[in-house]
Amino acid sequence: MNTRRTFAVAAIAASGLLAACGGTGDAATDVVKPKGQQGAGINISPDQHRIRGKKVDAVAAKVPAAIRMRGTLRIGASADASPPLGFYATDDKTRIGAEIDIATLIVDTLGLKPQFEEVSWENLFVGLDSSKFDGVLSNVTVTEERKEKYDFATYRLDNLAFEAKKGTGWRVKGPKDVAGKTISVSSGTNQEKILVDWSEQNVKAGLKPVDIKYFQKDTDYYLALQSGRIDAYLGPNPSAAYHVASAGQTQVIGTLSGGGSQVQGKIAATTKKDSGLAAAYAAAIDHIIEDGSYAKVLKRWGLSGEAVAKSEINPPGLPKTKK
Repeated sequence: MNTRRTFAVAAIAASGLLAACGGTGDAATDVVKPKGQQGAGINISPDQHRIRGKKVDAVAAKVPAAIRMRGTLRIGASADASPPLGFYATDDKTRIGAEIDIATLIVDTLGLKPQFEEVSWENLFVGLDSSKFDGVLSNVTVTEERKEKYDFATYRLDNLAFEAKKGTGWRVKGPKDVAGKTISVSSGTNQEKILVDWSEQNVKAGLKPVDIKYFQKDTDYYLALQSGRIDAYLGPNPSAAYHVASAGQTQVIGTLSGGGSQVQGKIAATTKKDSGLAAAYAAAIDHIIEDGSYAKVLKRWGLSGEAVAKSEINPPGLPKTKK
């Protein structure tokens, strides 16, 4: 059994936020949703009924000739991704998620067949460098440093979210809203840096600092949230949105750019510099935005708030870290 998918569902159940999964043995009926909630829920079975696109000749013509002749687009995906971006279905072998759905729509529009390969995060970029992959669609944020080696075509906003217990009237719009609060964050992440910066700003303004707590596992901070040991958790918006939709006992009380106040973070299809593919990716993304299939995919996975109006090639990225 694949431990990644098992852990993702176990994290919800262990926190007392039960996901209702089909227990009949029929994987095609497996869904996650808050206990007692009416409706279809989120399909996590291998039978995804994935939204598909059709070839658009004018867009397909932008693909370099060698790739058109090959007929496949080799896409790198991170094996470390989690719901709802990329994870295993209930058969523990079929990869599903928002990134796979969007990548498939793009490839359909280009008139090619997708060839996915899952590798560790660092090997996504090794694969691009060696031309093993034609592109990576795996929650890659545009940064100024990465733009020196890669080209980007954006397809989603990179947002963070504060997740709190359901029913709270507390909302987070800026640093002063977290003064004196106890908030969990993962160590070594960009969101930790933002939260530390906010806490320092509050102290300088004469407000209370943030009491920052660190947990190693999802189950730990979910349990801490429900028991009242922390007021909120700050993490990636996609994970928070999935947890809210599947468990139903928490809510998102505020979002912010993964780039903090400096720049709006953006997620993009990533390809080797000057490969000639960025324009094709951007045109395909613009097409699926226009025909409505893109919006359907984001809605399906609870990510409508991260939609972009159009794809941008190499937009301003997160600034380089000062050494």
